[in-house]
Amino acid sequence: MKVIRRVLLPFLYLLPATGLAQLSLPDSLHRADSLFATGEQIQASHLYEGVLAAGHTATDPMLLKLASISEQQNDVPRLLYYLEVYFDRHPDNAILLRMNEIARANNLSGYEIDDLNYFYLFYRKYGLYFQLFLLIPAIYVFGILVLKAVRKEPISGRQKWVVFIYLLLLLIFTNLPEGVQSGITSQDRVLLRTDPSAAAPVAEVVGRGNKVSILGTKDIYLRVLWHNELYFIRRDNLWII
Repeated sequence: MKVIRRVLLPFLYLLPATGLAQLSLPDSLHRADSLFATGEQIQASHLYEGVLAAGHTATDPMLLKLASISEQQNDVPRLLYYLEVYFDRHPDNAILLRMNEIARANNLSGYEIDDLNYFYLFYRKYGLYFQLFLLIPAIYVFGILVLKAVRKEPISGRQKWVVFIYLLLLLIFTNLPEGVQSGITSQDRVLLRTDPSAAAPVAEVVGRGNKVSILGTKDIYLRVLWHNELYFIRRDNLWII
């Protein structure tokens, strides 16, 4: 019985503390907002980051406040990270241009404005409407094929393949942008390796604040695209957007 008490008591003591920590989240947010309003930004950032570390999802105002604090502290990588998260929720050309301007001023890569970025911007803003536009004729043609099948009318193989390829392309268009993530290097020296292993050769060393595209994962490593080449980076060296 004494052994059971010795094992269980520490966990029982932790339960109230965990509950109090959860209950204090709104108070922490209110306190952080008050500190931000009075200009005590460093203290406010500590509270905001503590709330995020506790599992709270950042609100849009919180992201903008953290971005402002990072800019005041000249922490460019964190500034870009918070802007990227906000941009991911609210795609806007002005934010894209702002991030590109900040990155160029600080010799950071991955924020270049190219056709891919504009495609992503278009997709996030108007993708739903474009998908519906493509889906309507697909449903119409598919319905005709089903009607022909019910009436036992002949359906040519060419028609079947056209509909199949159209639906496949629509599926790819719908899921491809969502399947690609981005990350920002969070350390001063981030090793880009040729394989997902600590023994693999280091192809390049990049600094904090550079942006990469994440194309997959392998254990503790992420497969990333950097300057049109595939490398592997440890997961804990990236802020994933």
